[in-house]
Amino acid sequence: MNQGKILIVDDKKSVLSALELLLLSEYKTITTLANPNGITSISDIKSYNVILLDMNFSAGVNSGNEGFYWLKRIKELTPNTSVIMMTAYGGVELAVRALKEGATDFVLKPWDNHKLLSTVQSAYKLQQSRKEVSHLKQKTKYLKQLINKNDSPIIGNSKAINQVLKMTRKVAKTKANILITGENGTGKELIAQAVHNGSSRKEEVLVTVDMGAITESLFESELFGHTKGAFTDAHNDHAGKFETANGGTLFLDEIGNLSFALQAKLLAVLQSRVIFRVGSNNPIPVDIRLVCATNCKLEQMVEEGLFREDLLYRINTIQIEVPPLRLRDDDVLLLAEYFLNSYANKYGKFGLKLSASAKKKLQNHQWPGNIRELQHTIERSVILTEHKNLTSNDFVFKKQTVSTSQKLDATLGDMEKAMIENALIKHEQNFSAAAHQLGITRQTLYNKIKRYKI
Repeated sequence: MNQGKILIVDDKKSVLSALELLLLSEYKTITTLANPNGITSISDIKSYNVILLDMNFSAGVNSGNEGFYWLKRIKELTPNTSVIMMTAYGGVELAVRALKEGATDFVLKPWDNHKLLSTVQSAYKLQQSRKEVSHLKQKTKYLKQLINKNDSPIIGNSKAINQVLKMTRKVAKTKANILITGENGTGKELIAQAVHNGSSRKEEVLVTVDMGAITESLFESELFGHTKGAFTDAHNDHAGKFETANGGTLFLDEIGNLSFALQAKLLAVLQSRVIFRVGSNNPIPVDIRLVCATNCKLEQMVEEGLFREDLLYRINTIQIEVPPLRLRDDDVLLLAEYFLNSYANKYGKFGLKLSASAKKKLQNHQWPGNIRELQHTIERSVILTEHKNLTSNDFVFKKQTVSTSQKLDATLGDMEKAMIENALIKHEQNFSAAAHQLGITRQTLYNKIKRYKI
């Protein structure tokens, strides 16, 4: 016996009795109603899986209009419930109209018991499917909101950051591809999130891809997906980042670290908006809003033959330059206070404050690592401090150069980290130029930057 609930609405008691007797053997709850006016009084109307509704309730009337009226009311009250229309005066035109107006099926009186049971069972299964789809939609909506949740607001009142935010709000409403540029640690990913949140796609997902972390061998699989058996470890079908972002925004971070060979594959997809999973010849159309970010000087890389000019034009309809922290005036103190409160709560050290000497030291520092460096500096100070009032002595900044005596005492890792930092400073965060000076590939440089948390 199904656990379903069935409501029968008919003005003839003989019909109600016959249907109740027939359906009780199949369904747990059967409710009968002789007057359709009682439909709106049923408090748990949404709990019914199927409603069998007569089309004529007034003597001498057989137009079916009464049934259509109550069909409309029922669909307003409980859209997912299946409604089966019943009448002794039916025809093809009436049946077609009933289906067009939202009925699940149409039954003529007198009915065949076997066919009626089959019809109700189909309507019951359809309602269960609708309920599941509705649940999945709500779950998907919640998950998208969870994925898109941004706990790191853009902090600042400086002229430089306000200009960026103004442009961000303006271009977010368009469909234009956006390139976000700026030094490491300036918060380019927050601008990408702001673009997504201000767009018409904000209810869909923002999918972030760290292009510098994807190896050449896995590039197509990660971005375009693969089919089961496409290669040795492909045990199941896998949707790539483009498919996952379909309908939403695709954020390609560190686009400047993509090798020249892979740039061509990316360009082809951006031009056609069609992907092919690895191991498949079936085209999959994708609808994405493209946002890219880099700390590299792409125009210079184009001149050096390291970046495709046609790809640059494709991703750079609008460019947003995020200013370094040293050009953001008093935003340093606003951000410092924000991070101080955040980490004080995290580590249970409530009531921490910045002294005048601490504020002065923070303001005078050049912050080569930008907001990320400030954030780590504040966190370290909060962890190590033993008093409520943080002074200048609580803040220690890493040196940007390494002396000969320091080199003698340093480990190989320390020396390698210092060499990388110096190369990045010398070449103004241009990964390609820094890698060339160090005699390593951009991928190796990127991996070392992540390892040393530079």
